[in-house]
Amino acid sequence: MEAQETYVDNDVSTQERAKLVAMLYDGAIKFLRTAKQKLQEGDYALKGVYIGKAQDIVAELNNCLNVQAGPQIANDLRALYNFLYGHLTQANIERSPEMIDESIKVLAELRQAWEQAAANGGDQPDSARQTGFSYQA
Repeated sequence: MEAQETYVDNDVSTQERAKLVAMLYDGAIKFLRTAKQKLQEGDYALKGVYIGKAQDIVAELNNCLNVQAGPQIANDLRALYNFLYGHLTQANIERSPEMIDESIKVLAELRQAWEQAAANGGDQPDSARQTGFSYQA
């Protein structure tokens, strides 16, 4: 097990920042899909656990914003992440699969931009690069 953990740690540490951000979005989306499935199964406790895991990722994305590199886009993303966090809280309380789907859609669109940046060999989307925006390393 230790060798596998070392491999995973090395794999993650060598990824470009854009790939890491895309991986975080992937994780949040995966957790939200699982939360929706648990909601449909009537397992409200696990639904809440998985929404909480997605919220943890959104909070981490929010905390890693580098406002100094691009204040406007960083502040816009901060507002979006704060909205998503609250939206997921409400989805959890209301047991709303629609609100979970809305959150997945937003995260998927953000992820697509970062995936495109990674495919182009960059560490952030073109729109972010033009504004000087980046995530703190």
